[in-house]
Amino acid sequence: MIKVMLVDDEPRIIMILQRVIEKNSEYEVVATSDNMTEALMQFNAHKPQVVFIDIELKGSSGVDLAKVIMDMAPDTKIIFATAHSEYMSDAFSIYAFDYLVKPFDIERITHTLERIAAKKKDDSDSKRLIIRGKESISFIDIAKIVFIERENNATHIFTDDGGDYTTSMSMAEIEEKLDSSTYLRSHKSYIINMMKISRIEPYGRWTYIVKFDGILKDALITKENYDRIKKMW
Repeated sequence: MIKVMLVDDEPRIIMILQRVIEKNSEYEVVATSDNMTEALMQFNAHKPQVVFIDIELKGSSGVDLAKVIMDMAPDTKIIFATAHSEYMSDAFSIYAFDYLVKPFDIERITHTLERIAAKKKDDSDSKRLIIRGKESISFIDIAKIVFIERENNATHIFTDDGGDYTTSMSMAEIEEKLDSSTYLRSHKSYIINMMKISRIEPYGRWTYIVKFDGILKDALITKENYDRIKKMW
């Protein structure tokens, strides 16, 4: 479920928004408020991913509230809902997801919710690697990958929960899907998760062995890439 908080000093507006939002089964309104102080308490308590904010609140500004929320949780989707279009530039200066002008167009609210849900799905999918085997498909949490090895025309993916997945995908295909700040093509036959390294030991003149936390298998890294890691840390 996508958790939503509504902040508006008009109870009728809260009621309208809640009805529209909860017609979508992917959403749940977890908190409502009519002022900045209470809204921040509710935000900390419920951690909503989406916040609808009226720009003019009791004794405070919705823009100021949005700035505080974005400082605490930058991934929050802020949607301003107001009768005043002149605040639009201020709203988007803090990366508002959308700006709705009262009286609301219900279709516009629905479209905004659909955009958020689609983006959430894209973000979720981007954190998983889809591996196609001969007779099955595996979905691997990318953060669990310890290292990847190419051997005998097959690619093996080892995860920190003991998983060992085999695919015909090339190293280059998989490398494209990984974050280069975390995953390093350490050797022509290996991609390693630098956050999982426990130790690096010499193995000949130009190669080193990489050992990892929580897994007994090892990978290789060239001297050039070993030197790169030393500079990074």
